[in-house]
Amino acid sequence: MKTVLIVGSAPDAARIQSIDCSTVTYKVAINNAWRLRKDWDYVIYPEDFPKEKQPTSFDKDKLISAKQYVPEQNSFGGFIYAGGTMSFTAGYWALGALKPDVIAYIGCDMVYPKNSPSHFYGTGQADPLRDDITLQSLEAKSARLLAFAKSHGCRMINLTEQDQSRLLFPKIKMSDFLNPDQLSKTLKNKEPQLNSKVMDQALEKEKALSYMAPCGRYWKFIKECDPLQLKKLDSLWLETVS
Repeated sequence: MKTVLIVGSAPDAARIQSIDCSTVTYKVAINNAWRLRKDWDYVIYPEDFPKEKQPTSFDKDKLISAKQYVPEQNSFGGFIYAGGTMSFTAGYWALGALKPDVIAYIGCDMVYPKNSPSHFYGTGQADPLRDDITLQSLEAKSARLLAFAKSHGCRMINLTEQDQSRLLFPKIKMSDFLNPDQLSKTLKNKEPQLNSKVMDQALEKEKALSYMAPCGRYWKFIKECDPLQLKKLDSLWLETVS
C-alpha cells in the first residue's frame, strides 16, 4: 500500500518528531513543517514563501514549487475550485504526482485558538482564514478533495488528536496509520460514501462556470468569479461525501 503523510504547521504536527515513519512511502512537509525532521521526501511551498524560511539542506528535486504543483492542481480543476491554500494544494499535488492509495494529514486542521500557539513554532499567519472567495467553506474544499481522491482509488484520512478540524476526512490513530496490516483493517471501517450523482452535478457546474487560472495565480482572475456561484458549488461538494 502506497501511503503519503502530509504535514502542516499546527502544534499537533510536532508529534512526528519522535515517530518512526519507516512504513510511510512519502513524507511531505508544507511550508515551515520541514523544520520538524530531516528525512522528508518532499517539501512543498508557494511562490510567496519567504526565501529565508525555505529549506537549504534538501536536494532540489525534493523541493516542490509552483512549477510542479500548478499543472497537477489544474488537472483537478484548478485553484479557484480546489481552494487557494497550501493544505489543499499539497493534497492535489500528492494525488496527481505520487498516485498513492492513502493520503494522511497531520497539523492541517486549520483551527486557530486565540489563547494558545497557533503553530508548532509559536504564532503564525492563519492563511486559510484570510478573506478569499475560494475559501468560503474549508469543509467543502476538503470534501471536494476527498471526493476526487476516492474517485481515483485513494483514501483521505486525518491523524489529528484535536477535537476540532476543518477537514472532513475520517480520523484514525497514528499507530494504525503506521501499521500497514492494521491500516487496511481500520480503513474498511472508515469508508466514506461518495454520492457520484451529486459529484457529477458539481463537476458540471464547475465546467459551466469555467473559472480557471492556468498560471496558478488565481487572485488575478477573482473579479471574474461570482462568490454566490462558488458558495453554491460548496453546497454541492458538501453533499457529495457522507
